[in-house]
This record gives sequence, C-alpha cells and structure tokens, in this order.
Amino acid sequence: QVQLVESGGGLVQAGGSLRLSCAAPETKLSINPMGWYRQAPGHERDLVATISRDDVTTYADSVKGRFTITRGNAKNTVYLQMTGLKPEDTAVYYCSARVTWGLEGVPGAPYTDYWGQGTQVTVSS
Repeated sequence: QVQLVESGGGLVQAGGSLRLSCAAPETKLSINPMGWYRQAPGHERDLVATISRDDVTTYADSVKGRFTITRGNAKNTVYLQMTGLKPEDTAVYYCSARVTWGLEGVPGAPYTDYWGQGTQVTVSS
C-alpha cells in the first residue's frame, strides 16, 4: 500500500502562484512515476504533470510554461509549482503514484495507481 500526503492548495487570485507538495514517506515500494491530476466539477480527472525516477517530465498542454513538477530530495516526494494561475485551473488536485508489480517498462506489466486525498485549488478572477 502507498499512502500519499498532499498539501499546499488554497485560494489565489488570477496570475498568482501556489506550490503543491506530495509525499509517500512510509512506503518501501518502488514508485515510478509520480504525478498530479486535477478534477473540476462536472469534468473527468485529467493529467496535469508527471515525473519519472529519471526526472523525465510530461505536462498537459494547458499548463506547459506555467507549471513545473519536480522531485524532492526525500524519497517519494514531488512538488508542483504553479505560476500564472488562471480561473480555469480551479479544481481538486490529486497526487498520484504508480507501483509496477512486474518489471518496469515491460508492456503489459501489472501496476496499481495510488491517489492522494486531493487538495482544492481555487483561482479567483
């Protein structure tokens, strides 16, 4: 099992910045990748950004150039620095962590995605 602890959401004006944090301090499982997803009311949960153990990152087109995902020095820690926030960024943000139960990188290897409890980000116009 992987327990993810998130922090850093809140209310900010458009153009402002927030930093989200996520950690899985107690797991001994190998996590790769970690990431952030978000879900706005009436919408599906969408990818925001992911980062691999090798620091390979992916971003949704809507956040490229504004959001930066990084890994912390502590194991299984990830941050999402959000700048230039827009009202359309308003959503519940969820940290994610993938554990592969076979060999990583092998097509079809079974895995489990774990989720944090979510943290609300609200951007006012």
